[in-house]
Amino acid sequence: MDLKSFIRDIPDFPKPGIIFKDVTPLLKNPEAFKGSIAELKKAASEWNFDIIVAPEARGFIFAAPLALEMNKGFVPIRKPGKLPYKTISKSYSLEYGNATLEMHIDAIEKGSRVLILDDVLATGGTIKAIAEMIEEAGGEVVGIITIIELSFLEPRKKLDKYRVEALIKY
Repeated sequence: MDLKSFIRDIPDFPKPGIIFKDVTPLLKNPEAFKGSIAELKKAASEWNFDIIVAPEARGFIFAAPLALEMNKGFVPIRKPGKLPYKTISKSYSLEYGNATLEMHIDAIEKGSRVLILDDVLATGGTIKAIAEMIEEAGGEVVGIITIIELSFLEPRKKLDKYRVEALIKY
């Protein structure tokens, strides 16, 4: 299935000059959505991991069904103030600003092997912040997988110590 045909470009979102890669048409189509989960599972099945970690909001949409499909746990990464228990946090730069993410302090057990999943890999800032939180908690990042990679932004430079896979590259 050509998943790329289900990705819509939104010019000037969230600010002028950015072309946002919108996955909602893919999610709207049951066969494309199932196909994306199947492709993620195929890629992820090569790695030995215990848990899938994903940031809100679109990362959740793909990570939760993949975790169920692969019989793995799922850990949500959220914006500040959204998690009810004690958290660790990390601030980072985005393509169009700055942000902070949080994770429960007990979400990753020491020695856990972790797969990070998100919908889009742009500059690598979000994923790098997540990887640093996982490592600070004592986990090991075994790989990063995304639906889309914006290769022209060179995100792998920030993530050069990790294995990175993307289903679609621009």
